[in-house]
Amino acid sequence: MKNKPKHGIRIPTRIIISAFLLLIQFGFLFASLYNVTWHSTGLYVLSMFLGILTVVIIINRRSNPDHKIAWIVFILLFPVFGITVFLLWGGGRIMPIIKKRMRICEARYLRYLRDDETVRDKLKYYDLIHSRQADYLTGESGYPLYDKTSTEYLSPGEKFFPRLLQELEAAEKYIYIEFFILAEGYMWDQMHEILSRKVKEGVEVKIIFDDFGSIKRQNRGFVSKLKSEGIEVTAFNPINPIMNIFMNNRNHRKIIVIDGKTAITGGINIGDEYINKIERFGYWLDCAVIIKGKAVTSFLAMFCCMWEFSTHKRIPIKKHIAECSSEDDGFVIPYSDDPLTEKNPAEGLYMQILNTAQRYVYIMTPYLIIDNNMKSALKMAARSGIDIRIITPFVPDKTYAHNVTQYNYLELLEAGIKIYEYTPGFVHSKLFISDDKVATVGTVNMDYRSFVFHFECGAWICDNSTVLDIRDHFNETLQQCREIKLEKWKKRPILLRMKQAILHIFAPFM
Repeated sequence: MKNKPKHGIRIPTRIIISAFLLLIQFGFLFASLYNVTWHSTGLYVLSMFLGILTVVIIINRRSNPDHKIAWIVFILLFPVFGITVFLLWGGGRIMPIIKKRMRICEARYLRYLRDDETVRDKLKYYDLIHSRQADYLTGESGYPLYDKTSTEYLSPGEKFFPRLLQELEAAEKYIYIEFFILAEGYMWDQMHEILSRKVKEGVEVKIIFDDFGSIKRQNRGFVSKLKSEGIEVTAFNPINPIMNIFMNNRNHRKIIVIDGKTAITGGINIGDEYINKIERFGYWLDCAVIIKGKAVTSFLAMFCCMWEFSTHKRIPIKKHIAECSSEDDGFVIPYSDDPLTEKNPAEGLYMQILNTAQRYVYIMTPYLIIDNNMKSALKMAARSGIDIRIITPFVPDKTYAHNVTQYNYLELLEAGIKIYEYTPGFVHSKLFISDDKVATVGTVNMDYRSFVFHFECGAWICDNSTVLDIRDHFNETLQQCREIKLEKWKKRPILLRMKQAILHIFAPFM
């Protein structure tokens, strides 16, 4: 019997204060705008004109149609308030100074990544179809294709955790850690014991965590205690009570780099539910991949970029690159995605896999909150004879997200896609597997947050024995799922259908 979550960790005072002050700002903004506007016919006409003008601007923007619809409905419901919120969080408009800062960081570190033409030619010779995926992903993300790299797929979290501790124990020079959630508890205690001991042995330890993701999961003094032990730590994009454009963009990445020889990524955060030490939303199914060899350098560059972006402090990356290679087992591309460019490599990769599949595509995702482009790619692949199977959770972590996920079932089922819900609990793995040839493991959910707003990462794996391990685990997981049948799904209660349809409209805001 698993333990229930502990409630000893207090909600930090600053999140209460920040939320309260933001609420006041929104309330004041809403009240003041409507008090001024609705008491004057002239101002009312002006507000309607501005609303129509804003809608025209939204329609003509080069952005996702689903985003446009959500904003148009919101502005029509709240003409003045909606315009103001759109100007602040209208999707994709991040201050140029922030974009410039990230581009400077990338220019500094990505130049150390070697784009080996020989490796690209080798993939093209053995596997022309998937070499197109590699060319696309390298061009969009900026991270090269590697051989001489081994991968190890581990799922669930309690199987991965002992291997993680083993890798941390082997560190001799440095350990770099970057997570969306860093929660105090059993998992962190085991890691912290090793990290604090390694610091005393002269190992450099740096940690980045997302402030929003972790803010309810740490006791007061957590960061200062780590710093006093010699561990360097920073919070990404700290929460503050002032409304700003960048607050909506979070660091959802999970990366560990050890000595330039080992890298780890996947869906698993640092929290006891991820290793099923405590029970949240039933049994928690998650995964990670351990990478050794040449491809580790890309994950090192990702971390260095984010560290300098967050702290304004440089890392001498050249000294941290290890000239190492592993058993030659196929090809790997580590990749990163962020909201600071017009490029969208993560969602694009998913669509590339669907478009080039010959036999099957298997997908595991906690959320299926997709736009029309992704939905069309899924349906087109299914209608062309590709066996598409999707596993989503039976027990949700967020009710609204689960409702929007289920809203999309009907259209996909009608196209011939098979959908399964994992009955023991919650699926947090983010997997695409196709044709026994290619797979991707990482942090990218199939939702608007991952595709548009968040910093994400993953590993594309091709012609590698790990792809078969991921396929086998997917098939094992299917045995614990219930299949959603089309005829039965059509008969779900009308009130549930209405709720799902309404929530779907506002999915881009979720």
